[in-house]
Amino acid sequence: MTYQIALNFEDGVTRIIDCDEDELVMDAAFRQKINIPMDCRDGVCGTCKCHCEKGEYELGFYLDEAMTEEEAEGRHILTCQMTPKSDCVVAVPASSAVCKTAAEAVKGEVIAVDRLSSTAFGLRVRPGKPIPFLPGQYVNIGVPGTDRHRSYSFSSAPGADEASFLIRDLPGGLMSSWLGERAKPGDALELTGPMGAFYLRPIERPQLWLAGGTGLAPFLAMLEQVAAEGTEHPIRLFYAVTRAADLVELDRLRALAERIEGLTLVTILAAEDETHERKGFVTDHLNPEDFNLGDVDVYLCGPPPMVEAVRHHMTALGVTPASFHFEKFNPTETPAVAA
Repeated sequence: MTYQIALNFEDGVTRIIDCDEDELVMDAAFRQKINIPMDCRDGVCGTCKCHCEKGEYELGFYLDEAMTEEEAEGRHILTCQMTPKSDCVVAVPASSAVCKTAAEAVKGEVIAVDRLSSTAFGLRVRPGKPIPFLPGQYVNIGVPGTDRHRSYSFSSAPGADEASFLIRDLPGGLMSSWLGERAKPGDALELTGPMGAFYLRPIERPQLWLAGGTGLAPFLAMLEQVAAEGTEHPIRLFYAVTRAADLVELDRLRALAERIEGLTLVTILAAEDETHERKGFVTDHLNPEDFNLGDVDVYLCGPPPMVEAVRHHMTALGVTPASFHFEKFNPTETPAVAA
């Protein structure tokens, strides 16, 4: 049997490798031209010590000087002594460059550009080869006809035949202009990745997920994985936008809710002239009960003011979640200036 091992490097690059069930992770990485730092290969030096964030494995021989019992109990591993018993996620305390690897560039072609709302596009791409990724991660997409790229989180399920993305329509923006004016099926694209430390960890407690605008994208990928694997813990997803027309992918969210027992969707509109059950900002609707006395994992993807507002709100409520994972996104393009 072959397992997939996601190697997450400290510079945000992820490489997913194949590892046979009787193969050491270090050997599998080396076979696929990734050099995890090591000196001895015998469980003696501790140079290849990493942390397994997800998955089952067995460890061979190692000395206490290389890894203590407490570290092993905390799921630290030596890649020279680790054989996987399932798919795994391993955090490598070194950059991808040090390990002589990098994010992979993959050619693809546009399947369709969907106008989801006046403020958002849906882009569907057929990669020339599969792009393994952890749900929540992103790729850099080159803007055709330029030497520039933009970063977008996958909204598609890991392993899907096509990759999909939610993209904010920024008037005058480089990618927005291409999507709205020139993009057509069959156009060539280059996708580089996957990257990012914002991805779904093992679900071991209630979940509180907060999405702002097109920050919904990574949560769609995460929900697809949850729907496939199942969970016994509840998930509350708060989806905050400006206007009702900006609430995209609602049919897909409702379909996912039918597949995921315990998923609750809460939508919020900021515009004062809109009629909606919940108005204002996400922090206006987050109560102490949503944080389950701190026994909760919080995931947030949205603009920097939303991230900071949630941070201050948790402080004001006096709650500290078991974990807090967030990704800020900034508009990287500005409207064209008329001469």
